[in-house]
Amino acid sequence: MENFADVKYILDGFLFIFSGVLVMWMAAGFAMLEAGLTRTKNNATVLTKNVALFAISCIMFYFVGYNAMYGEGNSFIGSLAIFSGETAADAAYPAFSDFFFQVMFVATAASVISGSVAERMKLWPFLIFVVVLSSFIYPIQGHWTWGGTELGGLIAGFSDFAGSTIVHSVGGWAALAAVLILGARKGKYSKTGAVRPIPGSNLPLATLGTFILWMGWFGFNGGSQLAMGSKGDIEAIAMVVADTNMAAAAGALAAALLTQLIYRKVDLTMVLNGALAGLVSCTAGPDLGMVVAFIEGIVGGALVVFAVPLWDKLKIDDPVGALSVHLVAGIWGTIAVGIFNPDVTVMAQLKGVVIIGAFVFVSSFIVWKILDLVVGIRVDEETEVNGLDIHETGLEAYPEFKRA
Repeated sequence: MENFADVKYILDGFLFIFSGVLVMWMAAGFAMLEAGLTRTKNNATVLTKNVALFAISCIMFYFVGYNAMYGEGNSFIGSLAIFSGETAADAAYPAFSDFFFQVMFVATAASVISGSVAERMKLWPFLIFVVVLSSFIYPIQGHWTWGGTELGGLIAGFSDFAGSTIVHSVGGWAALAAVLILGARKGKYSKTGAVRPIPGSNLPLATLGTFILWMGWFGFNGGSQLAMGSKGDIEAIAMVVADTNMAAAAGALAAALLTQLIYRKVDLTMVLNGALAGLVSCTAGPDLGMVVAFIEGIVGGALVVFAVPLWDKLKIDDPVGALSVHLVAGIWGTIAVGIFNPDVTVMAQLKGVVIIGAFVFVSSFIVWKILDLVVGIRVDEETEVNGLDIHETGLEAYPEFKRA
C-alpha cells in the first residue's frame, strides 16, 4: 500500500508539472497570435509585453497571489504570506507542482488583456496593472471559487472546471475596462462611425500561435483533473483532452461556415478565433462528453463571428478579438455547464458570472483609471502613428522592411 501511495503521489505531481509546461507553451501562442494580428511597427512591443507579463505573473503570484488565493483567511481573501512551498505530510502531490501549474493560469489571464490593448497602450502602465492583477484581482476571485470559500456561500454551486470564467472571462473583463478608458486606435473608426479594417501583419504567425494555444490547452484542461494516480483519473483526463480537441475543431468549422455564408469568403482570422472560442467555451465543462463539447464549440465559434462586428459597432476596438473569444465565449461556456450538467443550475452559473465579472471589471477599471490619471496609459499620437516599437523598446521587429 505504501508503494501504491508513492506511485500515486508521483503521478499526480507529474500531471501538474507536465500540464504546467504545456500551459506555459500557451504564452508563446499568445505572443505569436498577437504579433500576427497587429502591425509590424508594434511587434517588438507586443513581444516584450508578453515576455514581461509572464515574468511578472510568476513572481507576484509567488510573493502574494498564491496564498491570497489558497491561504486560510476569510471568505473574501486568503492570507498575504509568501508561499512557503512546504508539502503537508498527507498531501496528494508536491506543493511546488501545484504552484507551478496554478501560476500558468495567472499568466494566461494577463495575456488576454495584452491583445485587446495592443498598438496604443504604454508598456509600463500595462505591466504595473499585471502586478495588481496577479497579486490581488485574480487571486481574490480565485479564492471564492477554486480556493473553496464561495464568497461566504454567495456563489455556492458555481462550477468552472478549468476556468472559462475564473481565467478567461477575468482577463476579458479586465481588458474591457482598459479598452473603455483607452479608446480606439487612431483611424479605426471614421467620424461617421464606419469601421476601417486594420489588417494584421502576419497571418501565418497568427495561425502558428493558434495551433500552439490549441496544443497547450490540452494541459490547461487536462491538468485541471488534478490527479492522474488511478484508472478513473486517467480515463477522465483522456475524456477531457478529447473533448477539448472536439470543441476547438467545432469552433473553427462553425466560424468557417458562417463567414462563407455571411461574407461569401472564409475569413481566416475568424476561423482562428473560432477555434479559440471553442476552446474557451469548453473550458468550464470539458468533462461533459464529446457531444456537449461539440455543441459548446459550435456555439462558441458562431458567437465570435457575431461578437467581433458587434464590438466594432459599439466602437470598442479590440485588435485581436480577445473580448469576443475570452469574455463572450467564456460567459457562454460557463452558462453551458448549467445547461448540460444536471448537478449544476443555470442560476448558480449566472450568479458566479455576474459577481466575478462585476468584481473584476470594477476593480480593474479603478486601477486603470488611477494609472491613466497618474502616468497616462495611452501613447501620444505621434508615437502611435510611427509605431510603439522605437519609442517603447528602441528596436524594430523587422528593421530590413523599412530599409527595403
